[in-house]
Amino acid sequence: MDPAIISALVAFAGSLTGTLAGIITSSRLTDYRLKELEKRVDKHNSLVERMYCLEDRVNLHEEKFKNTDHRLDSLEEDKK
Repeated sequence: MDPAIISALVAFAGSLTGTLAGIITSSRLTDYRLKELEKRVDKHNSLVERMYCLEDRVNLHEEKFKNTDHRLDSLEEDKK
């Protein structure tokens, strides 16, 4: 076989191997970064849900405080 053909086949095999390795590495890196981003989004969403629960609890306690304050004012007026 002609040495030029052999060197062309070797060069082609090297180029093919390098290209495939680059594609696989890039794909793995992209997958890793997407997973990390999904983790951060999940943490953020969890925080938002927890804040809604806290807001509801604060509103409930504010209402209870207002009612208690109103009852105390009413009792003080009755005492006078």
